[in-house]
Amino acid sequence: MLKKLVVVFIAVIACHGYSQEGNASPYSFYGIGSLKFKGTVENRSMGGLGVYADSVHVNLRNPATFTGNNLELWGNESRPVKFTVGGSYSNINLKSESSTDKASSTTFDYLALNVPIGKFGVGFGLLPYTAVGYRLESLNDNGELENRFKGEGGLNMAFLGLGYQITKGLSIGVDAHYNFGNIQNSVIEFQYDEQDIPLQYQTRENNRSDLSGLNFNLGLYFRSMFSEKLEFVSSATFTPKSNLTSQNERSFSTIFVNSNDNEIVVNRIETDLEALGLLETKLTLPSKFSFGAGIGEPRKWFFGAEYTSQKISEFSNPLYAGGATAYEDASLISVGGFYIPQYSAFNGFLKRWVYRAGMRYEKTGLRINDESIKEFGISFGVGLPVGEITSFSNANIGVEIGQRGTTSNNLIEENFINVQLSLSLNDRWFMKRKYN
Repeated sequence: MLKKLVVVFIAVIACHGYSQEGNASPYSFYGIGSLKFKGTVENRSMGGLGVYADSVHVNLRNPATFTGNNLELWGNESRPVKFTVGGSYSNINLKSESSTDKASSTTFDYLALNVPIGKFGVGFGLLPYTAVGYRLESLNDNGELENRFKGEGGLNMAFLGLGYQITKGLSIGVDAHYNFGNIQNSVIEFQYDEQDIPLQYQTRENNRSDLSGLNFNLGLYFRSMFSEKLEFVSSATFTPKSNLTSQNERSFSTIFVNSNDNEIVVNRIETDLEALGLLETKLTLPSKFSFGAGIGEPRKWFFGAEYTSQKISEFSNPLYAGGATAYEDASLISVGGFYIPQYSAFNGFLKRWVYRAGMRYEKTGLRINDESIKEFGISFGVGLPVGEITSFSNANIGVEIGQRGTTSNNLIEENFINVQLSLSLNDRWFMKRKYN
């Protein structure tokens, strides 16, 4: 039954995740798209908190947690292998000073496996790094359509990580990220005659960037009991600055837009980017640092906080230069936690539910028209046991309600609801036999 559930879940996420854009935010127009959250539904349901790790869930935020923790119900020698897959649905209400609109997207979020072996632990998987998905229009002073912008694509991340337990309660780790993907965007400039009648033919600029590059994430994780019931946990990660290689294409087309809004190409000219020194460019990925700490009773409750700082001001992309767009250092504050009535209850299904909640406040690092783009979210979630009690596998559901951006200075405010779903499965491997 459990295997069938996994197959059905992956099939549903795959079908919906690739049938639409992975993002519906106008702010994905900038840079290399909107940064996707690197973490599980469990993390997102606690305000994005990544400081906590346990023996039955994969923690994608910190490679030092790949060593795993002992699961007492199976004995001290048991560290389960963990598998997780997740996806989400986002509904966004867009608002400007003069109009409103709606958008939605369904996406695949991650697929990962964590295998603890002795003092070591290995983790690997696939998840999106950035997402681009927008369709924007601007009007001239007469209220007529002036420009139409459209974009799609994004970066994916394949990662491989290794954790090592230095001493009981203290681990270090590193994971390597191979980032790959492409971003495609276009802009149509509409022209009118003296009577404000649209001309028969319009001009469209197309750009495509194929991106690839490698970066690393370093992690440190510490946990210690400082009383019979209370445990202290702390976590730190650092991602050094790195580069992406971008192979670029640009073309200009004369098009005819028919009554069904279809774009028919009449003539197309490729731009010689090599002559401009833009055929291959380097994009700077900013460095990032995070630190978090928390306290709780193991397998009962936890509350923590985390601070993340990212040098978005280091980002650069020579292919695009927007006069009204600038980048500044970003920051994120997350607080959250969970509560479990009774994790090992053999009767009473509801007693084994995990209840999660949290909130976050983020300064995204994007600055448009002298306005810093900020984001705020409140999240809730539950973990539902799946299968036998000794498996500790679970399905996780999370909901986040939040806001991004502002209507000031001709910008757009987004009010969003994100619904996330994941499976977190585990099994016992590499167990020593007690009897021959």
